[in-house]
Amino acid sequence: MKPITSLQNPRVKQAVKLRQKRERDQTKTFLIEGYRELSRAIQAKVPVLTLFYSPDHFLGTNETALLQNVDALEVSKEVFEKMSYRDRPDGLLAIAKQTPKSLADLNLPKGRPPFFLIAEAIEKPGNLGTILRSSDAAGVDALLVCDRCTDIYNPNVVRASVGTLFTVPVLEVTSDEAITWLEREGIPIVATSPDAKERYTDANLAGPVAIAMGTEQLGLSKKWMDAASFQVSIPMCGVADSLNVASATTLLLYEVLRQRS
Repeated sequence: MKPITSLQNPRVKQAVKLRQKRERDQTKTFLIEGYRELSRAIQAKVPVLTLFYSPDHFLGTNETALLQNVDALEVSKEVFEKMSYRDRPDGLLAIAKQTPKSLADLNLPKGRPPFFLIAEAIEKPGNLGTILRSSDAAGVDALLVCDRCTDIYNPNVVRASVGTLFTVPVLEVTSDEAITWLEREGIPIVATSPDAKERYTDANLAGPVAIAMGTEQLGLSKKWMDAASFQVSIPMCGVADSLNVASATTLLLYEVLRQRS
C-alpha cells in the first residue's frame, strides 16, 4: 500500500483533530506520539486503534516491531510533520482508546503501606506529566487527579510523562470522592503548606500516606487542608516562597521512598 501523501485524508484529519480536548472527549480517544510512549502504552495493553508511521523519521530499527498487530498506516514525511506535535518527531503517532479508571478499580498493596499522590487542580500539562514521571520513579500506587484543570489525555501530558501515564494508575475524581475514599481506607492525608511548622523531612511518612499537592498560585484548597492529618513545609532559603509544583512533588515522593528504605 502506498503511503498517505494528502493532509485531506479523513484519517489524517481525524488524528489532527485529537489535539483538541473537545474531540478527545467526544470520541473517547487520544494521541500517543513517540517510541518510548507508544512502547509503554502497548506494554500496558492500551488499545491502539490506528498507528501512523513515517520511516524517514525513525531513529533506529526498533520502531518496526511496534507496527505488528495494529492498524498501521504509512504516511509521507511531509504529512507526518504536519500531524506531529513535536519539534523532533521520531515517526510514530497513534490514536488510542481512553481507558479511565475508578476508585473501585484500586487495590491496596499487600505487605507494605499504601502510597498515593493527590494532584488538585494542576493547570499545566507539563507539570502533570512530570509529576507522573516522578510518581513512576518513586513507586506511587496511584495518582488521583482531583478537580482537574488539565486533561490527562492532553498530548503534552503524554509527552512530558514519557509514557508513564501508562505505568502509574491515574484516576480523575472529585476532591470529595477522594477524601471520602482515603478516610474510609484509613490513609492519612499529608498537605504541603509554606506556613506549616513541621519540615517534610521531620514528618513520619513511612506508613500509609497520601501526599496532596495543589496549584502553584494558590496551593491546596481549604477542603484538602481541613482534611489533612498533618501539614508539612519545604524550607525556602531564597526570595522565592515556593517551588514549582512538579519539583515540590518530587521532593515529597522521594522523602517517602527514603524513609521506607
